[in-house]
Amino acid sequence: METYQNRGGDSGIVAFEIGEESITIQFRDNSLYLYNSIRPGNITVDYMKRLARNGEGLNSYISRTVRKNFFQRLR
Repeated sequence: METYQNRGGDSGIVAFEIGEESITIQFRDNSLYLYNSIRPGNITVDYMKRLARNGEGLNSYISRTVRKNFFQRLR
């Protein structure tokens, strides 16, 4: 897992791992979610990857747009 930079300073995300067609996100409460090409889909996952690499906006994007449209809760 790579540490999320949290450039905005108020994110609920602490780390992420980018796969070829997926992104796994660890939140502050230690929960771990998998988002992939099936749910929520490639376009959304690719955008989430960009936000993760930039270290800003990912938590609010998930809250506003993705919501509960994840593939699997891993923890």
